Amino acid sequence: MRQFVPLDPESGVSENHWAVVFVPKRSRNRFPANCVETYDSHTDAIEQSDSPNRKFAAQVIGPSKSSEGQAIYYLVRWLQHQP
Repeated sequence: MRQFVPLDPESGVSENHWAVVFVPKRSRNRFPANCVETYDSHTDAIEQSDSPNRKFAAQVIGPSKSSEGQAIYYLVRWLQHQP
């Protein structure tokens, strides 16, 4: 887990989430909290994604506080529609 702060099971602060991330391209691995909308399930995130409008389904960890003091989420993986 080199790209993000490891989860602390006792704190419950940063957790795994299914989400839709609004981002210009999928080349980044961390996102401000205002660009992330979390969902209850993998399926919900995929259904709410809208790639023409740059809203991509993902599994993320967060929120975590950046060195600048902003709440951010870290990318675990991008989700794909399953045929």
